[in-house]
Amino acid sequence: MIRLININKYYETGGEKVHAVRNLSVDFPDTGLCFILGPSGSGKSTLLNLLGGLDTPDSGEIWIEDREIKSLSRKERINYLNSYLGFVFQEYNILKDLSLKENIILPLQIQGYSRREINKRFNQIIEDVDLKGLEKRKVSQLSGGQKQRIAIARSLIKEPSLIIADEPTGNLDSETGHNIFNIFKKLSKDRLVIIVTHDEESALEFADMIIRISPDGDSLQKVNENE
Repeated sequence: MIRLININKYYETGGEKVHAVRNLSVDFPDTGLCFILGPSGSGKSTLLNLLGGLDTPDSGEIWIEDREIKSLSRKERINYLNSYLGFVFQEYNILKDLSLKENIILPLQIQGYSRREINKRFNQIIEDVDLKGLEKRKVSQLSGGQKQRIAIARSLIKEPSLIIADEPTGNLDSETGHNIFNIFKKLSKDRLVIIVTHDEESALEFADMIIRISPDGDSLQKVNENE
């Protein structure tokens, strides 16, 4: 389980100190689909960076399983990023000169997995994200929705316990975005998926949990469980 205890994060912009995340305490479940909603500038992406180990809070505690994230050594933090966590971004961050398969398996190749294990995981994952039959396609031959599914598959191939997605449907039309959220919903049955989005309609349709961050970043942030 991931637990945030009284988290505060500041940053400076234009000489002004901004309180990006204010007194936030949340207990996330082990599995399920959680949406983080709020207007631009309310601290949503900052919160994702904190959860992803890319930044640290100025005060408060973030617990991953039974470890406080500040207590992790550099090696342990890298291992957290490489194995426990998978990222999906609005910009697909995939390599245009590689095929669909080459993009997806790249993280495992970098970590030195055997070809047998790589192929085993790849064959399962393309079923999960509805990409079977497109293994040899170049990125230039794919639609936006297919590119985003590559990004999801690439995060999945490490078999993470947590997937974090930052506006994953922001560049997609509504129908394709709906299909992507369906995939996340399916994946959240056996892992935690946390999504930042402006799409409140989809959050209300798909979420097991919704975190609303208020425009002024005050301490009245709410956590709502959908029935």
